[in-house]
Parts: sequence; structure tokens; C-alpha cells
Amino acid sequence: AMEEVCAKFVSQKISKTRWRPLPAAALHPPDVFATGSWDNEDNRISIWSVGDLGNAGVNGEYQGEPQLLCDIRHNGDVMDMQFLDQERIVVASSTGTVTVFRHHQNNQTLSANHRWEKAHYHVDQDTSCGGAACTGVVCNNPEIVTVGEDGRINLFRADQKDAVRTIDNADSSTLHAVTFLRTTEILTVNSIGQLKIWDLRQQRNEPSQIFSLTGDRVPLHCVDRHPNQQHIVATGGQDGMLSIWDIRQGTIPVSLLNAHEAEMWEVHFHPSNPDHLFTCSEDGSLWHWDTSTDVSEKPSFLHQGGRSTAYFSHNTINQSVISAWLSNDPTKDRMEITNLIPNQTLSVNSLDILGPCLVYGTDAEAIYVNRQLFA
Repeated sequence: AMEEVCAKFVSQKISKTRWRPLPAAALHPPDVFATGSWDNEDNRISIWSVGDLGNAGVNGEYQGEPQLLCDIRHNGDVMDMQFLDQERIVVASSTGTVTVFRHHQNNQTLSANHRWEKAHYHVDQDTSCGGAACTGVVCNNPEIVTVGEDGRINLFRADQKDAVRTIDNADSSTLHAVTFLRTTEILTVNSIGQLKIWDLRQQRNEPSQIFSLTGDRVPLHCVDRHPNQQHIVATGGQDGMLSIWDIRQGTIPVSLLNAHEAEMWEVHFHPSNPDHLFTCSEDGSLWHWDTSTDVSEKPSFLHQGGRSTAYFSHNTINQSVISAWLSNDPTKDRMEITNLIPNQTLSVNSLDILGPCLVYGTDAEAIYVNRQLFA
């Protein structure tokens, strides 16, 4: 199955990969993605096209490597990156700065559209070396939430110069990642194994709920919310474990699943078929977790006529599939786990998934695209 995967060597370590979101009515699979780099002399934000579909093989399978459309220098390591809309990308830097870049599709250039200098900082904003890494960013246009090593949470609006809201001492430890639970609520994970919910309507600077890994307080590095069942959350940590949480009940994970042999860097539910989940790790692996209970019932991701893709409406998703993530032992319900990278190399730092397409980036200075994930 590996021949569907196309590799591109880029001579920089890739820290983040993100598909450009598709317009609401789009029938074609995603065709443009962004990458950010880290640990290089000169870090860059780059926009790629997945290549010329004119090169399709006999059966319509994709050939040809990703093409660089444009790139721009980025100050500091790219710690996180999210598309705000079709044209703008919000980038979190190890310097503590948050930048909105605009991709000009008419002439294929990138420009810095807006910058919040030292959105995250140690001690005070004025000391020259005071920047603290901005570790995570999440967007719900026009709102942007950032978290950092300084335990601070910022709420920005794309069109406003100053933060709409800052929770200065949100956490006494490093915040590693953030996601929206609903429009007014966010969820953060930290370096002592805690998951916290924050209600942005509340003026008080305390979380509305705190959840915690029991025992060793293993740092949590990544979090994702189930796209349809907003109470189901997945997190990944320094020990490579995958934790599934039901935030309606209890304060500990519903299930802990043995996963990678080293840090888990990202976890993503498939946005339109969330019985599929993907994780990547420092150990050089990328796992596809499939909880669809009966293979024959799987909704098809088929390319109709080899071109368009069937996206799901919420009601076509089988209810039993959803509860599979919450059963005490998800493996009983027939969970298939596949490592999509059989020959493990260096760390797989980032992955993104949209429709039938997967993109991931590694410390081996390569980006990989698989456009027939469910073939």
C-alpha cells in the first residue's frame, strides 16, 4: 500500500503540516497544504500543491511529488500552525510571537498580515530575552486562542491589534496544546498531565473543570475533540499513551491505550469520519486507529468517478461507532491499529487529515502525502 505515499525531501526539519481547508461546497479532495519548520538556521512557512493531477496514472491514482508554491522566512521554530480561513494561517513561534500570514493565491506569495509580538513571555514583555514559546494555537474565525510555556492563555481576534482577553496565570506549568470544545469553551493540556476546561464567557481566571491523569503526572502534548460528540476528547502524552476522556463524567480518562514508544506529538480524529483516529510520535511511527465495528458497514470514502469524495453528514455516522471510543476496553470492540510508516526513521512531528488525504512531516527533512488513505 506504500506506493500511494509520495515523499518530498525539503532540506529542513518539518514541525507542522496542515491541509488548507476546503470551501464548503467543494467536491474535490484537498489539494494545497502548508508546512512549518523548526531547528533550522532559517525556518520557513511553505505552501505546497499536491501536484499536477494531469499526471494521474491509468487508474486515476496520483503521481508526482508536491510542488512548492511559495514560502516565507519565519523567526523562531514553528511550534504550531492553523489555517484561519482559505487564505490566512496563524503561526505560533518559539519566540512567543504569533503571526498571521496571508497566502495570495493570485500571484502565489506569502506575506505577514498581522503580528502579536511576544504574545507569550517570561517575567515581562519588555526584556529582550523574555519571550516564552507559544506552544499551541487554535482558530475559530475570527477568534484565535494561543497557549504557551508561560502558562498564559490569549484570546485574539484576527482584525484587532490587542488581545481581547488574556488569562495571565492560567497554569503554573507549561500549556502544551489547546482546542475549542464549543464556541465559548476551550480545553488545554499541560505538562503535569492535566486537562482543563475554560469558559471564555466567565470573567474569572480559573478553569471550570480540571481532569487529571492519575499516578505519574505525565506531560500531555496534544489534544483533539471528537468532531460530532463534543464530550469525547483524545490526548497524547510524553509516554506515548493515547487517553480517551468523556468530559461529562469523572475526572480521569475513560480509557488509556498503549500506543507509541516515545512522545506522542499529535492526535487527530478524522474530521468527517471520527471512528478513525491518527497519532504520530517521536518514535518515527504514525498510527491509524480504526474503531468501525463492522468492516462491511463502513461508510465509503470512495472517489465517485475517481474524482470527488463522499463527505458525511452527521446522521450517517453509526451511533455504535461513536460509543466505541467510550467503551472501557475499546479493543474488545474490534479496534484495528495500523502503523502507516513501516520503516521507522526519525520523529514524525505532525500530521493532518482531510477527506481521503493524509499529510505528515518528519525530522528526516521530508514531507509525505497519501491521497488514498482508505483505498
